[in-house]
Amino acid sequence: MSANHRGATLARYSSGERTNHWLIALGFVLAGLSGLALFHPALFWLSNLFGGGPWTRILHPFIGLFMLLVFLPLAASVWGDNRMHPADWKWLRHLKDVVHNREEHLPEVGRYNAGQKLLFFAIGACLLGLLLSGLVIWRAYFSLYFSIGVIRLAAVVHAVCAFVLICAILLHIYAAIWVKGSLHAMLRGTVTPGWAWKHHRAWFRQITHAAHPRTRSD
Repeated sequence: MSANHRGATLARYSSGERTNHWLIALGFVLAGLSGLALFHPALFWLSNLFGGGPWTRILHPFIGLFMLLVFLPLAASVWGDNRMHPADWKWLRHLKDVVHNREEHLPEVGRYNAGQKLLFFAIGACLLGLLLSGLVIWRAYFSLYFSIGVIRLAAVVHAVCAFVLICAILLHIYAAIWVKGSLHAMLRGTVTPGWAWKHHRAWFRQITHAAHPRTRSD
């Protein structure tokens, strides 16, 4: 990712990445609400948001597919930045320092820290689990090919993956609010050099070096 100076800011997310992120967020909210409506009778009133029970049952799997299809290009674009490195495992061993904002005790962080990387893989795993289990219990098209035992197991897997995904996204939202400047980065695409130096120092060094490479003298 190249540095793009706009006054006193650095480019962190492109317009395409931000659009993709918010489309995933929209899909998550719609899939979550429709899924909760189908999960328990006490939450069935949520189906009114989608035109009633039948429409909720029809729309829910298509909304889930939309969220997955939007997630795939984003996952492909950031896959390299989310690979775990030895410094990431060291970062995880200093979670107490992370919680207390003692950045000086942590290894330098690249574009994403270890927590963000694990969250990325957790979301990807949950979406895969939701896809596979969702196909099994999708009555209109696929469930007739599976036994009742497999369908029941898939329903449990679907519920567990949905629960983990909801918890992961709530953690993601909390972290975005907790780390001041993160939400602005996803809304406007830029961060200050101070923010980058404090939270993602290795990434800051990388993009500033790319923007101002030193010329070697022979």
